[in-house]
Amino acid sequence: MSPELISILVLVVVFVIATTRSVNMGALAFAAAFGVGGLVADLDADGIFAGFPGDLFVVLVGVTYLFAIARANGTTDWLVHAAVRLVRGRVALIPWVMFALTGALTAIGAVSPAAVAIVAPIALSFAARYGISPLLMGAMVVHGAQAGGFSPISIYGSIVNGIVERENLPGNEVVLFLSSLAANLVIAGVVFVVCGGLKLWAQGAVDERDGGAGDSGGSPAPAAGSPAPAAGSPAPAAGSRAAGSAPVPQKAAPRDAGLRTDPTPAPTPSTETTNLTPSRTATLTSLLALVVAVLVFDLDAGLTAITLAVVLSTLWPEDSRKATGQIAWPTVLLICGVLTYIGVLDEMGTITWAGEGVGNIGVPLLAAVLLCYIGALVSAFASSVGIMGALIPLAVPFLERGEIGAIGMVAALAVSATVVDVSPFSTNGALVLAAAPDVDRERFFRQLMVYGGIVVAVVPAAAWLVMVVPGWG
Repeated sequence: MSPELISILVLVVVFVIATTRSVNMGALAFAAAFGVGGLVADLDADGIFAGFPGDLFVVLVGVTYLFAIARANGTTDWLVHAAVRLVRGRVALIPWVMFALTGALTAIGAVSPAAVAIVAPIALSFAARYGISPLLMGAMVVHGAQAGGFSPISIYGSIVNGIVERENLPGNEVVLFLSSLAANLVIAGVVFVVCGGLKLWAQGAVDERDGGAGDSGGSPAPAAGSPAPAAGSPAPAAGSRAAGSAPVPQKAAPRDAGLRTDPTPAPTPSTETTNLTPSRTATLTSLLALVVAVLVFDLDAGLTAITLAVVLSTLWPEDSRKATGQIAWPTVLLICGVLTYIGVLDEMGTITWAGEGVGNIGVPLLAAVLLCYIGALVSAFASSVGIMGALIPLAVPFLERGEIGAIGMVAALAVSATVVDVSPFSTNGALVLAAAPDVDRERFFRQLMVYGGIVVAVVPAAAWLVMVVPGWG
């Protein structure tokens, strides 16, 4: 059995054990990286750690640290209240606002993970407060980022168009951008319907004055589509543990102002929620500084976030005392472990081996759809930009024969390799998982993994059918 095949089989075993035994997949992946890297690939420790995602580690820690402070001092509650006022209480509009916001950020030049790191914590805090499915909100943020990700001035767009030009292939910047925009918009619409978005429309408007209760005034409402609590019983906390676990103290759920039938007006939120204290003002300034630093000065999102969090912790230690404990350490372990193992696969040539095997198939259309699937599958665990940089050159030989339209093939590869970034193993999916407050993270992780699997199974075939089969370019 070849080393490459052994490494793929070990990855499958890691998935099976993590799913059936509830062992942290990151810890398993580190062990697999040590075993496969040392025994099969003959790599030393430096070769194994070459795939450790140090930059992603700092992003996950820094961003979750900063937003843990924002939750502790009430800044996220204030932002939720402001968001409700912005959309005049129409909670159903908020997922689309987040979709458009992340799309605009990436379209004007933000790296997709940076845009998600900025928007996801606010979006997921809002979802927890108003009973919006965290899967719905997280998917809208990630797909929004990818919708704008291939504009001619974006990072992804510039990279892919540069590869196309370097390989002397026909290209069309507008088609590439619109293909990604349309694909992600359609997916977002489907997710919105499936994950309870229509129920949010039926709910109507929430009273704007009730928009800032947040954690200080009550627990989040049940997620859309979940069973309602029995009459007179308290609503379950969104982050409550699975049945059979230790009970978690709960607070009474606030009455939904959008469903009131009595003439009693909604209570005005307390000044503790709606007022801008010095610590909240400084936190908002820090969040704005994070946006400017990433988008304008091209600074690293993780290093900037952790620096700002340290400054806030120094100035207001009481607000920040518990923030380090709220960093999503299990998520950090999971993501870093899996990506370290993927790095071992890359070091030993498994990814290139799989791609070249597909590229040598004699049927161009079959090779095209297989390349789309490889791009989606690998990108769900690794760098989207990296896999696009590897797959587009692999497609050059049969693209040069003219049997496959180059413009459509490049667009299909780009969509397939990025639309799966909602996977919890990708940077964007990991940020969404880490940013969600008051959720059962293991359950949310499984939801993201299942949704990512569905996207991997469906989208590459759809992109191939719409973009490659008609022969664009």
